[in-house]
Amino acid sequence: QVQLVESGGGLVQAGGSLRLSCAASKSIFTINAMGWYRQASGKQRELVATITKGSSTNYADFVKGRFTISRDDAKSTVYLQMNRLKPEDTAVYYCNAEATGYVGTNYQKRTYWGQGTQVTVSS
Repeated sequence: QVQLVESGGGLVQAGGSLRLSCAASKSIFTINAMGWYRQASGKQRELVATITKGSSTNYADFVKGRFTISRDDAKSTVYLQMNRLKPEDTAVYYCNAEATGYVGTNYQKRTYWGQGTQVTVSS
C-alpha cells in the first residue's frame, strides 16, 4: 500500500500563489507517474498536471503557464506550485500516484489517491 498525504491548501486572493505538497509513504511498490487532479463543487474530477518518473510533465490547458508540477524522489514528494490563481481554480485538489510492484509472484499496477486539500480563491 501507498499512502499519500497532501498539504498546502488554503484561502488566497485572486492573483495569489499557493504550493501544494503530496508525500508518499514508503512501500514495496515503486511509484511511477504522479499527478494532481481537482474537483470543484458539483463538477467531475479533472486532471490538472502529471509528471512521470523521468520528470516529463503534462498540464491541462487551463493551468498552462500558471502552475508547475515537480517531484523530489528522494523525499517521495510531488509538488504543485500554483501562481496567478483565479476564483475558478477553487476546488479540492487530489494527489494521485501510479505504482507497480510484486505481491508474491504477481506483478501489479495500482493507483492511489490522497484525501484531498481544499483550495479557495476569493475574488
